[in-house]
Amino acid sequence: TRMTEIEHILKNIELIKIPPKRKRNIVNLGATVTLQESNGKINEFMIVGTLEANPGEGKISSESPIGKVLLGHKIGDKVTMASPVKVIYKIKKVVYRLS
Repeated sequence: TRMTEIEHILKNIELIKIPPKRKRNIVNLGATVTLQESNGKINEFMIVGTLEANPGEGKISSESPIGKVLLGHKIGDKVTMASPVKVIYKIKKVVYRLS
C-alpha cells in the first residue's frame, strides 16, 4: 500500500551532507556536475536519490547508468557511457550547494 511505501521511505531516509572541502571535487550524492562531451557539448546534472530524480530538471539518480558511472570520479576525469552510443564525458566542474 501507499502507506507502507511511505513508511519504508521514512525509515530509510538519508540526509545528503556537503562533503569536507578536500573531497568536494569528487562526484557523490548532492553534487551538481558539469560534463563536456568530446564534441564540446556541455551538460549539467545534479546527482540525487532515486525518489528525487527528474531528468527533465537535470536531476539524475545515483542509480541511473550515468549516475553510476560518475560516482567517485573527480574533476578532470574522463568517463565513458556506452548506451546506446559510446559517449566520453570529461568532468569539468563539481559543485555542492545547500538547498
